[in-house]
Amino acid sequence: MKNIFLKLLDEKQTLLIDGATGTNLFALGLQSGDSPEFWNTDFPERVASHYRSFIDAGSDIVLTNTFGGNSYRLKLHDAQDRVVEFNRAAARILVSEVAASGRDIVVAGSMGPTGEIFAPAGLMTIEEGEIAFAEQAMALKEGGADILWIETLSSIEECHAAVRGASVTGLPIVLTLSIETNGRTMMGITPSDLVQLQDDLCTPLAAYGTNCGLGAAEVIAGIINMKQAADLANVKPILVAKGNCGIPEWIDGKICYSGTPELMAIYTKMAIDSGARIIGGCCGTSPKHVAEMRKVIDSHEKGDTPDLARIESELGVITSGAKAQMGGDLTIAGGAAGPGHKASGRSRRRR
Repeated sequence: MKNIFLKLLDEKQTLLIDGATGTNLFALGLQSGDSPEFWNTDFPERVASHYRSFIDAGSDIVLTNTFGGNSYRLKLHDAQDRVVEFNRAAARILVSEVAASGRDIVVAGSMGPTGEIFAPAGLMTIEEGEIAFAEQAMALKEGGADILWIETLSSIEECHAAVRGASVTGLPIVLTLSIETNGRTMMGITPSDLVQLQDDLCTPLAAYGTNCGLGAAEVIAGIINMKQAADLANVKPILVAKGNCGIPEWIDGKICYSGTPELMAIYTKMAIDSGARIIGGCCGTSPKHVAEMRKVIDSHEKGDTPDLARIESELGVITSGAKAQMGGDLTIAGGAAGPGHKASGRSRRRR
């Protein structure tokens, strides 16, 4: 039987992912500093309610409550020996909710970063990271995950570790980076670097793109820059856009996000026009936002790629580094870097 994720990609031009996990679990009672993964066994009905809210909003893909479910993150809560328990439970709860919906919905096993700095900048080796990711990935598969969704990474080395670990399951793999520092990840990866990385990974990705970061405008810029880089490299990837719901603000002792459902609808149109085929929301995105995004996906016909002026006027300011890349300043094998753009070089990135 064909994998449900690949089946839906064949059937639909655009797939809708869910919204935020942490933001919505806080609304259900999660406290700051708590590990959401404990809820998979302590409060499974609350996790099921969270999943169900995004299923009801029309999501084609829902992520498991396992973003911090690797041994390194769980060690912060003295739960490094509960990786299999938490991840398997999270996937099983979602499988049950999907079955109850009667719809074709992808169970995506969320895998976030370890929180460690990889060599040569830090002490973590790719091999150590691979072991941790493989443990989590196998537990998600055992729980019924259809795909593995590696998200919010920032270094080339951790990308290799995560994909190697996930590849032991044989499931399709999606990888998204968080572009948050002047058109780059925290560790310096550009959208074009991510396109180039595909030749070096141990297995092909089913899709890749960007999530989280500085907001919807920066995510659209990142998708445009990936699409430009892919066109120059003569490849046609499935691109993923999962932007934050506006910009975070500190209000009355809480982090709040400024994005309205209307803003996320505009972002969804721009993401489609920019070339993304899998679109959702990250931090701050509620089921109400996703329901509006569903309406756009069901009605919008792909238009011209939005230009800088349109993006900034409707979604917000874009950083100067991302703007430079949008102007064609991309580093591609065999190409050249324009003014103000630091060439990344395949040899410098390979480990």
